[in-house]
Amino acid sequence: MIGVTERRPADQLPIARVLVDVPLPHLDRPFDYRVRQEHAGDAAPGCRVKVRFAGQLVQGYVLDRVETTDHPGRLAYLERVVSPEPVLSPDLASMARAVADRYAGTMADVLRLAVPPRHARVEAEPSEPGQRPPARGVPAEWRRYERGAALVKALASGVKARAVWQALPGEDWPRRLAELAATVSAAGRSALLVVPDHRDLARLHAACLDLMPEDGVVALSADLGPARRYRRWLRARRGAAHVVVGTRAAMFAPLHQPGLFVVWDDGDDLHAEPRAPYPHVRDVLVLRAHQTGASFVAGGFARTAEAQLLVDSGWAHEVVASREVVRAHAPRVSGTGDDFELARDPAARTARLPAVAFEAARAALDAGAPVLVQVPRRGYVPALACGHCRTPARCRRCAGPLSLPAGSSDEARPPSCRWCGAPEPGFRCAACGSARLRAQVVGAGRTAEELGRAFPGTTVRTSGGDEVLASVPPGPQLVVATPGAEPVVEGGYGAALLLDGWALLGRPDLRAAEETLRRWMAAAAMVRPAEQGGRVIVGADSALRTVQALIRWDPAGHAQRELAERAELGFPPARRMASVQGTPHAVARVVDEVQLPPSAEVLGPVPVQVPRAAGNEEHERVLIRVPRSDGKALAVALARLQAQRTARKEPDAVRIQLDPLEVI
Repeated sequence: MIGVTERRPADQLPIARVLVDVPLPHLDRPFDYRVRQEHAGDAAPGCRVKVRFAGQLVQGYVLDRVETTDHPGRLAYLERVVSPEPVLSPDLASMARAVADRYAGTMADVLRLAVPPRHARVEAEPSEPGQRPPARGVPAEWRRYERGAALVKALASGVKARAVWQALPGEDWPRRLAELAATVSAAGRSALLVVPDHRDLARLHAACLDLMPEDGVVALSADLGPARRYRRWLRARRGAAHVVVGTRAAMFAPLHQPGLFVVWDDGDDLHAEPRAPYPHVRDVLVLRAHQTGASFVAGGFARTAEAQLLVDSGWAHEVVASREVVRAHAPRVSGTGDDFELARDPAARTARLPAVAFEAARAALDAGAPVLVQVPRRGYVPALACGHCRTPARCRRCAGPLSLPAGSSDEARPPSCRWCGAPEPGFRCAACGSARLRAQVVGAGRTAEELGRAFPGTTVRTSGGDEVLASVPPGPQLVVATPGAEPVVEGGYGAALLLDGWALLGRPDLRAAEETLRRWMAAAAMVRPAEQGGRVIVGADSALRTVQALIRWDPAGHAQRELAERAELGFPPARRMASVQGTPHAVARVVDEVQLPPSAEVLGPVPVQVPRAAGNEEHERVLIRVPRSDGKALAVALARLQAQRTARKEPDAVRIQLDPLEVI
């Protein structure tokens, strides 16, 4: 152990147990340091310090003050107390340790995500306590849901409640979540609400400010500047703010007397942290609710298999509306492949925009309502193929995919490579020699152009990529958006056209059906009820199970079947799974050396594609799956192996990820 020494009483030479900010698995443990008398008053548990570690000055956190040390070496001294502010509370330290253990990571990596960088000037500012809202009764909107009133009453009385909330179509979900947070705040406790992106955060923050005093609510997101983020984070840590709303970066936000943790739309991939140890917002909030005894709510228009597992296991209860209420709020949904539509329009099965879609759009526009058009791909024509044999068109220089930029045509700009940007004016198919090209995938830009010609005189707006619209004014117009970029409109859309369903359902991904239904339901929920003329046209065969779930507005039934199929096939969340990726030699050594539980099953290895920045080195991946009861043993085994590899200074790194979001 580095820097540890003799056993002596703390009143003579105090000892601090410090977690150093070194993300090496074999050093993922606290180290003891002697505290000089001038630092004894400031080096309190939770504060930031500077220590000498392996010859370098590094930052650390004081975890505890102890009387003796068990190592018979010579202790080094704390070099400096960076700040006496106790930023690492015992609850936050315990949570960080639990998250690191669950995901086979290090506590230092978790704390880098959980504790923002220090800003000295902000730290010196006082944090005036915010006011709490007055106690309210159960809002009428929550009484539309079975167990909805019971949930609000439980939060008001401080009783632990765990729920999976199925929001009604057209529901003002920011207002409903703000009502839950206000109920918890009025009861003297704190709430944390996490949403996928900044547009959702802006709506939720505004809804909270409508119900609660401004000084009692803070919004946290990764795009805030260092000073603003640290100021708001300190208000939450000091208990001055009682309600914290934010995006993924806020899942570790400290709470004073936590009473409620909420995640909205937990199936959105923005909730998955891309940095080690790759935690997911839903799982972190479930863990925090379990550790603190607080309430938990997972809400959304759709439902994931993970949320369904919480219900099936009895850990959480459903908060859903009756079928009669759902039918009263849902739009009329139609597929493009049912027998009736095929009889009217024989080309409906293959047409991208069949007659029924044009009729629904025209009726909504004539009624003065906007029309939402959801397109799975952004860009103009992001993928091209041979017009004769349908072989994907590739660049002759780098073998990258060819695409057609916006504003291009056969007579104007030629197609170009999406990887190297080189134009390809003389394309010839490598398989058949044809010079003809066809669109393999049509993007939002090309769709907007085609709709503009089909509906002359109608305003066409696009939302997606770098230009995402938060909202659009009411009135007759066409709004072409990619999934997740649909702007809000007051009064709802008159119709929604969900195009290219095959592009979503045909993805080689374990969660393709679940993700497709989530995207469809998010768009369809913006459409007016059927009694007001609202219609949704799905560009997919009505006989498909996912389309049927949308037509019936039955995300719970779809999630139940998804979970049952994954349990039968042995995939998450029915089982815990780890992904190990790296060079073939490194992956083979991991599989040979790791001490897996007897129930473990190794799948692979299989070759995987890596970013071009990684060079031409081949990479492989293996999947290791175990029953959920052995999930902790799997994480411990992988963490121990990582510690051994870093201690040996293995040259080839491997990426180990527990419960990966994508299993392709």
